[in-house]
Amino acid sequence: MRREIPLAITFLIGVFMLVDFFVPHHGVSAAAEEMKQWGTIVIAASILLGVGNLIRVHFRKIRRKSDGWGYSIMTLASMAVMLYFGGPWGTIEEGSAFNWMFLNMQVPLQSTMFSLLAFFIASAAYRAFRLRSAEAGLLLIAAIIVMLGRVPLGQFLTRGLPEKATLPWLTETIMAYPNMAAFRGILMGAALGVMAMGLRIILGIERSYLGGEK
Repeated sequence: MRREIPLAITFLIGVFMLVDFFVPHHGVSAAAEEMKQWGTIVIAASILLGVGNLIRVHFRKIRRKSDGWGYSIMTLASMAVMLYFGGPWGTIEEGSAFNWMFLNMQVPLQSTMFSLLAFFIASAAYRAFRLRSAEAGLLLIAAIIVMLGRVPLGQFLTRGLPEKATLPWLTETIMAYPNMAAFRGILMGAALGVMAMGLRIILGIERSYLGGEK
């Protein structure tokens, strides 16, 4: 019963939410909206579980003095400070200590981390654009056109040419047609994957959320 009851609840709620999508009845919509509110409450409660798990994992690393345990101390100390200044004892309004730490510490750290992604992207682009096949050659040509068409240099190199021969026009054409077609294909594939996973969960085929049982 420990697994059958959650499976039954998942099936009933999943089917009811599907019915709400296809049946525009006020009573059904109101009940579905109430269930969505319950879901929001459960998600909010899961944040507390995440915080508890974070504390447990890092306390274990500190106690055992595992590799990088000093970073665990900084993580827990930073979390405690932000919780104190942003919790019931503090405020998050403009000019507050929490707001100052967020703007002058959190935001610069995030910017630094995201700026490092540029080097990883450049490395991945170098590996992807090497001419090993005809498809890689097309990818390289399209990438060069798009990159040059997005900067003033591309406009300068093709100035004086007919509009449909300029790099900006070629860039917009590539982005509007072949790139959009590929993007929509990927999006449709992802949507079908989400639908398939949703049906597997509703029908009880996918049970990993119950503790690892497939």
